[in-house]
Amino acid sequence: MNVDDLQWQADRWGGISPLVVDRLVEYGHLELVVQAADERGDWFCARAAMRELCAARDFERAWAVMKPFAETGWLPAVSAGADVLIRWGRVEDALALVRPEGPSWQTAQRCRAYAEILVKAGRADEAFTVLEPHLADGRVLLSLVEMTEGQGEDERVLELIVPLAEEARRVQAEGGSSSLWEALDLQAEVLERSGRAEEAMRILGADVAARRYGPQNTVETYAKLLARHGRIEELLQAAHGGHAREALPPLVRALKDAGRAHEAEAVLRAFIAATDYPGNYQALLMDLLAGQERIDEAVELVRPTFADPWNGLLYPAVLMLAEIGLHERALRLLDECSPEFLDETHWVPSNRWWLMGETGCCREAIAEIEAMPDLDADERAITIASLLAQDGRPDEAIKLLRSHAGLAAATDLAVLLIRQNRAAEAIAVIPSVAAQREDAERRWGTWNGTEAGSTDGPLL
Repeated sequence: MNVDDLQWQADRWGGISPLVVDRLVEYGHLELVVQAADERGDWFCARAAMRELCAARDFERAWAVMKPFAETGWLPAVSAGADVLIRWGRVEDALALVRPEGPSWQTAQRCRAYAEILVKAGRADEAFTVLEPHLADGRVLLSLVEMTEGQGEDERVLELIVPLAEEARRVQAEGGSSSLWEALDLQAEVLERSGRAEEAMRILGADVAARRYGPQNTVETYAKLLARHGRIEELLQAAHGGHAREALPPLVRALKDAGRAHEAEAVLRAFIAATDYPGNYQALLMDLLAGQERIDEAVELVRPTFADPWNGLLYPAVLMLAEIGLHERALRLLDECSPEFLDETHWVPSNRWWLMGETGCCREAIAEIEAMPDLDADERAITIASLLAQDGRPDEAIKLLRSHAGLAAATDLAVLLIRQNRAAEAIAVIPSVAAQREDAERRWGTWNGTEAGSTDGPLL
């Protein structure tokens, strides 16, 4: 186990995937998850085992699982280990584990992790001292707000945020680009949670009016803030003032929550009629109508867009129908697709086969797949196996998946084995992290035209 392997797992969902780990826990195989964390150095198993053991207040075992990972120095594991220790009551050990010592450890991320443990230990003053030199980092500023929620430190947080927000406003007013843009939204968030919602809306509203926007859209934050406090008129003003994209979704929710769905419908229809590009508003209205069980109207509203493979609303319509159990109707929409549409899209076949399975036509779907010689072999096997399992033939699905290499096939195979109470076998079919990394390097080398593990350019 080393930092590089752990980071690779986190970046690529490598090792035993969270999906498989969650199924193992769900089916009562926590001990196997603990064992896999220990024997395989599997991060997602360690994380899940820690979570479950802490929930059972077995902090000693949770720490035993996490300790080898934390000792690598990999920050996510260090933070997780410190969290276990502090919940166990070993506050000084937790702080010692995550404390940034020496110049090489004085990074914003390390200080942020240390400050989080300080706050949990009731030492907020020290946390502020640790974080203050790093507040120009937006991630640190966001963490400060998150970690102090409910701690009675809102005024102290505002003392730190307000000067940064004002600096961002000054720079933007002068036509510059500020790196402190997060401070605008965070100032409003802390004001709201401290009981000063009116002030938050006034300040953020002024930012919106002055077009003080950062990469994160302040208008969206403002609209959601208005919606949480039932400010319908202000939301309407924002929507009609050039901010319809951001303001309409929270406005519709606020009107629904107030029992005024008919007004939400009227607003959406007016915007649809007034714009040359009504797709976003049509999708909102489709969902609103579906929520009122006006399914026919919802589908017919967006049907004229179905021929457009890029901006049409066929996929949202199919998803909407499937989510409410109308699989046959969703399937009919896909069966109506023109050959030209199918040539331009790639999502229809797999979704169509899934819907066929949901409507009891698994064997017909399998026959269609088997008649497509150009389909990728692994994709074919995984899709057919899913349909076999759906058709009540898990043994055939397992046999098929065993004949195919690759992590995707192994993951699906593991889930099927877990459902048959063959959990140890399920873990065994997942390749080790080392094997997964070797395979990934080989595939990258093949795709990139280089030898596995080589850093050279493509072969000429």
